[in-house]
Amino acid sequence: MRHPRRTALASALGLGLALTLGAVPATAATSTTTSSSSTSSTTATSTAAAASNTASYTAYERSQENATANQAFFKAVMKSVAAKRAANPTAASVTVYYSTRNAPSFRTQIARSTQIWNGSVANVKLAESSSGYDFAYYEGNDSRGSYASTDGHGRGYIFLDYRQNQQYNSTRVTAHETGHVLGLPDHYSGPCSELMSGGGPGTSCTNAYPNSAERSRVDYLWRNGLAATATKG
Repeated sequence: MRHPRRTALASALGLGLALTLGAVPATAATSTTTSSSSTSSTTATSTAAAASNTASYTAYERSQENATANQAFFKAVMKSVAAKRAANPTAASVTVYYSTRNAPSFRTQIARSTQIWNGSVANVKLAESSSGYDFAYYEGNDSRGSYASTDGHGRGYIFLDYRQNQQYNSTRVTAHETGHVLGLPDHYSGPCSELMSGGGPGTSCTNAYPNSAERSRVDYLWRNGLAATATKG
């Protein structure tokens, strides 16, 4: 999978202009009709585009390519953590460090996602760092939506797509992708209460918290991860 371009990933999305319409003079009737028709056409086009984008996200999310990338991502993060923690194998928990330098627009969502995960599990913690981090967040435009992957050199990254984060609850998207850092696979047939069901429940789903099964799974994985690190140490 290609790594997101680090130079000018994308310009910030422009905000639509809000127009306040007053009384329309009779002489503007023709113009108004044309404008209304144009607005309806634009709305229909936007709706069709949104549906197309959602279909594109779904296709990629359910692909084998995405599943393989998620697994490779988790292994890369575990390898990075194990190498650093070997010097301190008796630590009560593992800390996974991340960088937000390349995702400035999503710092609030990332901070909230970190808070959610740190309050949900015990054997692994997330913390921001400007250097020596295990993975990084990036932002930009991608027809596949948001995803987690590796750069092919032992480092992991999470890509946050602008448009998808407008259509879906952004904190849920970020927390979901961060779930891959912690070893959880996608499960799009799950309910909204399941974080890793991702976009499966639709855009109305705003839950950004892992359920009890997901929390237990992460603690189990990182308890074993600690044991493996201790053995290497």
